[in-house]
Amino acid sequence: MTIPSHPITLITGGSRGLGAQMALSLARDGHDIVLTYREAAGAAQAVLAQIQALGRRALALPLDVADASGFPAFVEQLRGALARLSATHLNGLINNAGAGTHASFAETTPTQFDAMVAIHLKGPFFLTQALLPLLADEARVLNISSGLARFSIPGYAAYASMKGAVEVLSRYQAKELAARGIRVNTLAPGAIATDFGGGAVRDNAELNRFVASVTALGRAGEAEDIGGAAAALMRPGAGWITGQRVEASGGMFL
Repeated sequence: MTIPSHPITLITGGSRGLGAQMALSLARDGHDIVLTYREAAGAAQAVLAQIQALGRRALALPLDVADASGFPAFVEQLRGALARLSATHLNGLINNAGAGTHASFAETTPTQFDAMVAIHLKGPFFLTQALLPLLADEARVLNISSGLARFSIPGYAAYASMKGAVEVLSRYQAKELAARGIRVNTLAPGAIATDFGGGAVRDNAELNRFVASVTALGRAGEAEDIGGAAAALMRPGAGWITGQRVEASGGMFL
């Protein structure tokens, strides 16, 4: 398998949280980065500056993953971005962008459910489809799921259902794209101390202690833990792994 000396990876939702840490971890591994953001242009620029300080090239593009009608225009923007990096193809894609919703099964509304479908299932499905012409043969695709697709915590039925669907999608992508040597895997974080979900795991001491108590390694996860796991799955040495779900939760609810 031939891997370019400086692979280029696209990370959706790369301006903050897990996406930003994935971008930095991959940059340390020698990747040039194209990241997307929805509204936080300033935060995206701050991440670009950190990547550039590591000696790698980086660009940021706006994208709303919930709006599949905008994907053709985004692909054309991306072509231009790749040209600025003297490239024509991506070597990696991480479908990371997301948003949470917290409501019991009984109280979840159709509007909340439809938003989760658009962001977490329809978005990765059709964005990856639209990007197929720009994915190099033997590229890596990593879809971000959640530990909530394995264990159940009340209040996340809609969100977790989408992540379960993404895990099935990853297996189908791995099977159907294998003829081009494209590897597709799922990374499922556990409870992470970021601003996701209003920063509950990070800011609520009682919840943080609970997470630590049910985690084999005895603490809640940090964004850097997930960045490192994503980078590991994108390395050349992980090329024999495809169609797999890898959970990075520190052993939560074993």
